[in-house]
This record gives sequence, structure tokens and C-alpha cells, in this order.
Amino acid sequence: MTLSSDLPSRVNPSEHTTPHVVVLFGAVGDLARRKLIPGMAHLALSSLAPDIRIVGTSLEEHDDESFRAFAKIAYNEFGSRALTPDQWDRFESKLSYVPQSAGPKALAKAVLDAEKSLGPDVRRLHYLSVPPRAALSVVHMLGEAELVDRSRIIMEKPFGTDLASAVALNAELHETFAEDQIFRIDHFLGKEPAQNILAFRFANGLFEPIWNRNFIDHVQIDIPETLGLDRRAQFYESTGAYKDMVVTHLFQVLAFMAMEPPTALEPIAISEEKNKVFRSMRPLVPDNVVRGQYIGYRDEEGVAPESDTDTFVALKCEIDNWRWAGVPFYLRTGKKLAEGQRIISIAFREPPKSMFPQGSGVGAHGPDHLTFDLADASKVSLSFYGKRPGPGMKLDKLSMQFALHETGREGDVLEAYERLILDAMRGDHTLFTTAEGIERLWEVSATLLQDPPPVRLYSPGTWGPNAIHQLIAPHAWRLPFERAWRDKKK
Repeated sequence: MTLSSDLPSRVNPSEHTTPHVVVLFGAVGDLARRKLIPGMAHLALSSLAPDIRIVGTSLEEHDDESFRAFAKIAYNEFGSRALTPDQWDRFESKLSYVPQSAGPKALAKAVLDAEKSLGPDVRRLHYLSVPPRAALSVVHMLGEAELVDRSRIIMEKPFGTDLASAVALNAELHETFAEDQIFRIDHFLGKEPAQNILAFRFANGLFEPIWNRNFIDHVQIDIPETLGLDRRAQFYESTGAYKDMVVTHLFQVLAFMAMEPPTALEPIAISEEKNKVFRSMRPLVPDNVVRGQYIGYRDEEGVAPESDTDTFVALKCEIDNWRWAGVPFYLRTGKKLAEGQRIISIAFREPPKSMFPQGSGVGAHGPDHLTFDLADASKVSLSFYGKRPGPGMKLDKLSMQFALHETGREGDVLEAYERLILDAMRGDHTLFTTAEGIERLWEVSATLLQDPPPVRLYSPGTWGPNAIHQLIAPHAWRLPFERAWRDKKK
């Protein structure tokens, strides 16, 4: 499919994107190669953000020509839309490069040169695709280069590793950038399915009235991965599954599920409702957490022989407010598990079944569920009991399902990083994390981080340690599914 100039339907075509110079730190790193360069190519060649220039910078010594060659290889390998030679030439002309070793003055000159081609109202977007330990040095470099005015900054996770480090990080950031200039990115929230949760909840009179403790028994947020470390041992040894995934991803999805209706679909209103959820979370109890480590992790290059790092975590979380008191939220994620999935499953309370005859099948397959599949091929399923055709009262578990491809608009979907970069250009904080929110989540995590339960070993290709079943009892994990998602019949 060739790149279309049509705007995705969910982007307001009347909303103008100011011309931008994007300063991409870590410009030849893995994230830039896989996601950022292909994503910015789409934005720059569409009507979404055509007036941008990209200044790449990193520790590697490149010039404009070699960086453009790198970008072309990256796009050919990871770009999701085919480009014509003319389209590539147009994008390539927007790329320039300056090595970080050249210093702040050289970076400032490259940015000012790029701005000259964009007119007087140009803004700056600094994307820090760098390891956490390098983030503050980049911030200081931007200050020395006097590139803070008219700018916003996108930061990658993790945002600290505990409460003290998060508070210190935010304090040092605020010495250079104001909070409204900082965009802490969570690519999970940039995905179309995650945003569809808001539409599903608040645009339909069918579900919002039952979205509470009176009708919902428990909630599962389950994001297993089949991948291993992928040469990230140094990073992973200092974080682990909980710090890497739960604080920065799963808790953010939980907030979308649990938040109260905002006063408007606007960044400040949505952020405030998310932060109310975080304030209502009870501190995590180590007895409600299962930490795991896949067999063979300690043999990975760069991993300590006695490492206690968790490559898996499952936990029970509670929200102590009027809507959710008494409803457990079960979260699970980990490396080298049986399947790669991203699901949210809401289990509804079961009605009395005394009226049905014994052996009818009612309740045999668990409660009714509403399930969101957060994978790129977005799906939603509502399962329920229905009568089996024929004599007698026999019931089967049935389901109604919806998939994104059934709309015929799947080509309109922006990939997560495309959406989030565009939102940052437009100053929209809706899908980003605030300093208050991230600090509260580390506060909730304090007891767990101080006294973590020991890691339990599990075999690669399984669903984690056996203790996860005691954690969720008397319920059961929804993954693996008993029934596969249905494909639309042609």
C-alpha cells in the first residue's frame, strides 16, 4: 500500500500542526530504527505534520549522508507503508545529523539551520531515545545549547526506579523544563485499542451504568511476552518486569479502566481522573505479588550469576474508592511466556442459578466476560450464556465479537509512536504520564520494593510460576483462552 495523503479519520483535519524541528537523541539506536524514523516519515509525508525537519544526534559519528542511508535501511526494514522513490527523497531531504561529541553549540547551530526552512513560528520537539542514565545529561545539554524555549521534550521510561529517584528526577527536570513541556511516553496508551476503552466506556449507555463494584467481580490486565532480553541485560538487571512494565504500562492501562468520567475529553481533565485512581490505590502488599524468573536467565550475557531480577510478575491490586472497593485487579506480565498477548478481561458478577436444573451448563465456563484485545488488530468480545438449540434447558457459552478490520478503516490507524509524537507536537498530554501520577505509583510500590518476595523459577514457554493460581483463586486466569478469536467469514 502506498502512502496516502488522506488524514486518518480519528485525527481532526482542521487541527493544524505547527512547523517543528524534531531533535532525535539516540537517532541510530534500536527504537529509532524500528519505530521513530518510520513513524516520523509517515507524519512528514502525510497531511498530519508535513512541516517538520529532523536533526538526528547520538554518540556515533555520522554525517548527513550516512544518517540518511541508515534511515533508509531502517524504513525499508520496519516501515509499514510502501514509499515511492519520490516520497523517500522528500523525507530524506528533511534529515540532518550532528554527533553529540560536537557539543551544544554545534547542536544549536544544526537546529537553527533547520528552523530557517520552516518559517517564523517553528517549535522544537526533543525526543530522548536514550538510556535512563543518559537522560539528564541530554537535558543539561539542551539547556547549555539554549534550545529550551519554544520546545517540548519526550522522555522514555522508566521514570525513576523508586519514589526517591522519581522525585529527584522530576525535580532536576523542572530546573530546565516546565511540567507542561515534559511528555513522559507510554506507547501502550498510544495504541488505538487502548484509546477505544474511553470510547467504549463513556460513549455507550449500555456499559457505564454497570462499570462498578455492584456488577463487576474482578478485572484482569494480562500482557505476557514471548521475547527474552533481546540484548538488554544491562538495562533489565537494573529494572526487572515490575519496574519496566507494571509501573509504566499496566498501571496506566488500569487507570483508563478505572477512572471516573472526565468533565471533558481534554488532557487536564483526563489526567486528573487518572491521578485520582492512583491516589485511591492501596499500597501493594508483598503477599499479593508473585515474582518469577525464567530458567536460564542467569546464563544470559551480562546477567549476574545470583541475580534476583524478576522477569515475571503477577499481582493483586485494590482501588479503595466508592466505585471499586472490594474489586480486585489482577495484573500479569513477563518474558518468555507461552504467548504474546495484551488483554483486559472484565468478569461480571454471576446471578443466582437456582432456577436452572442441575446439569444445565450454566456457570460451567465461568462468569460473563468483556474482553479487550489491545494488540494492533484490535478486538472486543462479550461472552455470555445462551440456550443450546433443541429440547430441554442446556446452556452454552456464546460470544459477540468485534474486530477493527470489520470497520474497513484499519488503514486509518496511526501506530502508537506516530500518534504520541503528533500529540506532543500539538501539546496534548492526554496519553502521557504526569509527575504527580508517576510519583504516586512509586509511593504505592514502596513496601514491595523494600521487601520483595523471592523470585520463583519458571520454564520458558509456560505461563509463569505455579503460585499465580493461588494468587487469583477462586478465580482463574483468562489466558490461555479456551476459545480462539473468530475471524470474520468472507
